[in-house]
Amino acid sequence: MSLFGKIFGDKKEDNDSSLPLWKLIESESDLEKAIEVSQNKTVAIFKHSTRCFISKTVLKNFEAELRENTNLDAELYFLDLIAHRAVSNKIAEDLGVRHESPQLLVLQNGTVKNSASHQDISISQITA
Repeated sequence: MSLFGKIFGDKKEDNDSSLPLWKLIESESDLEKAIEVSQNKTVAIFKHSTRCFISKTVLKNFEAELRENTNLDAELYFLDLIAHRAVSNKIAEDLGVRHESPQLLVLQNGTVKNSASHQDISISQITA
């Protein structure tokens, strides 16, 4: 089952092995690890609100885009900002970005290289 399905209770099993392999950010320690990884590899953090229909739609579209681009060289991280609001606040504070939801942050060398929110979220933000 995709992460999207797990969050929204989709009972249908998804056998598509090309779904993105999200690494979850559930603590400040997880965030620190993601920032550390960005020193050597591009990191993309998707901040998602499980209470927002727009966020749900953007996530679905983004995952579809990821399935079409299997050669993406980036680590993908996912933050449920409702469950982990303090971590979302820490991202805004430490990385100097205004909180938005949904939001995609692209990190390189420990800093935000690119960011997008709402319908502007696209794989092109990672590859730019």
